[in-house]
Amino acid sequence: MKRIAAALTLFTRIPLWKWMEIPSSSYTSAVVFWPFTGWLTGGITAGLFFGLSFILPTLPALVLAVISRLLLTGALHEDGLADLCDGFGGGRDKESVLRIMKDSHIGTYGVIGLVCYFLLIISLFDSLPSHLIILVIIAIDPFSKFCASQLVNLLSYARPEGAKNKISYPRMSVFQFFMNMLFGCIPLIPLFLSAPGTFLSVLFPVFILFGLVHLMQRRIGGYTGDCCGATFLICEATMLVGVCITVNL
Repeated sequence: MKRIAAALTLFTRIPLWKWMEIPSSSYTSAVVFWPFTGWLTGGITAGLFFGLSFILPTLPALVLAVISRLLLTGALHEDGLADLCDGFGGGRDKESVLRIMKDSHIGTYGVIGLVCYFLLIISLFDSLPSHLIILVIIAIDPFSKFCASQLVNLLSYARPEGAKNKISYPRMSVFQFFMNMLFGCIPLIPLFLSAPGTFLSVLFPVFILFGLVHLMQRRIGGYTGDCCGATFLICEATMLVGVCITVNL
């Protein structure tokens, strides 16, 4: 329970630390439970969309639902995507990439990356039937976080001084990996039962994950926290592309 609380504290704005004592050791395995936090963020996003869809057209209901997730997570992952776009877009070598990513200011590449991400996911969601949108939101949030959490298993941390939050994530044990995978994959079941062809959509984020791993290894020799957040959003958008393709086949 303390480890789940640590994950919710790290990856959302829910102040569980105000109501319970969370030992620092719990934070080192928080990434194992990252997909589990997707059950909450995806569930709230889908639930709000469902409620708003009774009083609003689909598009504004989607926009407000996405805004609710931004408020719930504090735009943590979007900050990572902007930093990755700025760093990888403007940096010439490892040192300059990491320096740019650490800068709190957002640049042109970061703005363009966020605009493209939000335009893509909103337009793709809007192209789906309303009943399927709810299942897709519930499914892709945890599964994309499962994909992104594999960075700690596939890469080393890129900064020699360590993470700025002083938390290091060791590679998962076999048991932790399967628990991580279950948290990411169980929410896929309702989607696959409702639209069986969408099972192929999981291949899209898996392929993009390995592409990103190769890119990160080549550019900065590992991953950072920003890389994790960016990978989650990129995998989410890629899986949504896959869902739309398979639904329309």
